[in-house]
Amino acid sequence: MRKITKKLLAAGLTLGMSLSLLTGCGSSDNTSSGSDSQTGSNSKVYSIGIIQAMEHSALDASYEGFVAALADNGYVEGENITLDLQNAQGDTSNLSTISDRFVSNEVDLVLAIATPAAQAIAGKTTDIPIVATAVTSYEGAGLVASEEEPGGNLTGTSDMNPVAAQIDLLCDMFPEAETIGVIYNSSEANSVIQVNIAKEQIAAKGLNCEEATVTNTNDVQQAMQSLVEKCDAIYIPTDNTLASAMPTVRGVTAESKTPVMCGTSTMVDDGGLVSMGIDYYDLGYKTGLMAVKILGGQNPGETAVEYADSSDEIMINGEVASEIGYEIPDKYQDAVIDSAKSE
Repeated sequence: MRKITKKLLAAGLTLGMSLSLLTGCGSSDNTSSGSDSQTGSNSKVYSIGIIQAMEHSALDASYEGFVAALADNGYVEGENITLDLQNAQGDTSNLSTISDRFVSNEVDLVLAIATPAAQAIAGKTTDIPIVATAVTSYEGAGLVASEEEPGGNLTGTSDMNPVAAQIDLLCDMFPEAETIGVIYNSSEANSVIQVNIAKEQIAAKGLNCEEATVTNTNDVQQAMQSLVEKCDAIYIPTDNTLASAMPTVRGVTAESKTPVMCGTSTMVDDGGLVSMGIDYYDLGYKTGLMAVKILGGQNPGETAVEYADSSDEIMINGEVASEIGYEIPDKYQDAVIDSAKSE
């Protein structure tokens, strides 16, 4: 499915890219002379700075998809682009330092991965084109005037999840649950938006909601231990702090036998029980296609924010199901992602 998606998305851009690559954007002096089949005898080497908020599977997949989209459309590292990947490791001061570096180097384009990264670089430049990904709400994060007409120098792709549908699925799998817990980093704007939707859906079902917040990964174990004592099941949005701490989450819930619905499938890979959501590789790929247009001369301020392709694909970690003593119903057997499916 992923390969088909990439081919369909890329097909309409490949020809246009080869015609527009010469026009370019940005102010970098990082040029080279020479010839290649894409750009002719005086091709420019475009510099792309990549600022990633922290390291975890979903954000890593976004980066991989972005690079693949560029390569599929003729932008290849070492030939006509240079990629400077910098990971802030969840440190706000690192985000600021990396942003300053990209501005000082006058890169031609910046990819910002996750809301904190986008906010950091957006606060440093109004000139360098920025594409962002893994941002839930661009307006909510103060990044654009509107998602239809961003204005300024930034646009990108949203990772808004089907939160209400995820809560519905959790309740269907655990119909006896009376209290649902939510845990998130309250300083992440994307998480706050998703949690508010989740709480509304939980209330609409007549269930109780318990809330826990963290400020960094060091808080996760204690917060989880407190939460599992009060809840029958837990919902975790696409929160960067929690996503990087899923092994800790798994350690607590394996002992308490508490099911966890995650905002993204990569968090299921890392220790959650179940998810129904977007593919971050595909989201990054979509972002790469936007970057192709912008490198070809399109104004990011006139480029509407795009959303992940909707998905109702369910993923269940069979090993985690075994750990918490959950017998997966027959109707969900096709969603199991590991060897526990056949046990």
